[in-house]
Amino acid sequence: MTDIKVELGQIKNFVSDNQIDTYNKKIQGTFRTIYGRTGAGNDFLGWVDLPSSITAEFMADIKNKAEELRKKSEVFVVIGIGGSYLGARAVIEALVNHFSNLVKTDSPKVIFAGHTMSEDYMADLLKLLDSKDYSMTMISKSGTTTEPAVAFRILKNHIEKKYGKEEARKRIVAITDKAKGALKVLADNEGYKTYVVPDNVGGRYSVLTPVGLLPIAVAGIDIEKFIGGAQLMERYCIENQNESNVAAKYAVARQTLYHLGKTNEILVNYEPRLQYFSEWWKQLYGESEGKDGKGIFPASVTFTTDLHSMGQYIQEGLRNLMETVISVENPDSDIRIPEDDANLDQLNYIAGRRLSEVNLTAEKATILAHVDGGVPNIRIAVPRIDADIMGQLIYFFEMACALSGYMLEVNPFNQPGVEAYKKNMFALLGKAGYEELREKLLEERGEMRD
Repeated sequence: MTDIKVELGQIKNFVSDNQIDTYNKKIQGTFRTIYGRTGAGNDFLGWVDLPSSITAEFMADIKNKAEELRKKSEVFVVIGIGGSYLGARAVIEALVNHFSNLVKTDSPKVIFAGHTMSEDYMADLLKLLDSKDYSMTMISKSGTTTEPAVAFRILKNHIEKKYGKEEARKRIVAITDKAKGALKVLADNEGYKTYVVPDNVGGRYSVLTPVGLLPIAVAGIDIEKFIGGAQLMERYCIENQNESNVAAKYAVARQTLYHLGKTNEILVNYEPRLQYFSEWWKQLYGESEGKDGKGIFPASVTFTTDLHSMGQYIQEGLRNLMETVISVENPDSDIRIPEDDANLDQLNYIAGRRLSEVNLTAEKATILAHVDGGVPNIRIAVPRIDADIMGQLIYFFEMACALSGYMLEVNPFNQPGVEAYKKNMFALLGKAGYEELREKLLEERGEMRD
């Protein structure tokens, strides 16, 4: 049984039972499409049984390498973009201290590169690494994706100058294709430790592969518990291929609302440490569903913070919104609001209560207000945030995404639109083979000429 609950009581004013049933009737067939591997993109369904396929030997290898890197590193740099870094960052930031960059711990600080082309970001990173012992991993199936490839070229040069080539090789891990690609060739030539990105797992579904597991382990997080949570959710989905499955309930609810005009979904959390989990979720659903002129637009907010910025629009703006709230029922801490004799802030009425009680009350009050304002709410409740729950949540959202995508009748596992900007960038930068496109772009957009 999973620890995740999906509550749909706050969509009842917006949908009828018959409308829900329309999609419920599709669920068993959609599960069969996934498990039978008969749908579009079925060659990228390796994530479905990934948790249960992880061996003890593989886990030991990851943990041993992570421990080796931990001993020699104050900083661990993860070079990647999209699914090559978002999943790891989501889990790490959910499970480490909120102020881990300022608190002394036994674990290296995990930081990220290759997800931006900002020159100032890279300059600041290089200055930091001048004064820190560090190691790094380069994550790319091909090794030629522009943003991480540029970052790796710069950082490889830096680490070799700092430690010498022999020691640098021990501090670099390549996570790449098993047989081909520029990074695989370089790793073999240089003798880097390598891990494989499975051919049948796309980037946004890869957090349960070495792509996520190595950085998460270096951060000091128990990856056995993390994988255990994913395995629990995998078994649950196999045993519950019907409309009662929590992933199915979520997929059905969002598809029903989408076809009633709720085209934008806002993922809401009330815990700042889930901010990057929301970023991972946005990539997962945006790349999986946003194609063929279809798809729910994924956005995210952190409440109550963003109630003071986005709250007005959500309450009274264009009524094409739905909200999905991740609700954490039991925080790790116990902070009580103190009594104050002067009571100038007029807060004595909540003195003695836990801060989490006030936070949960704000969540309930906001859901009621937004539902009254025309925004249906789906509530996803978890008892706590730990490695086990994060593993469950990752697999839950992956399965729900596949179900939702197939019900939308798109391929949930490709992302053809991502290539458009790349081709234009290659042409404008003067890459060989793109001369004709370059001339076309410069002729049509004369203002882009140097």
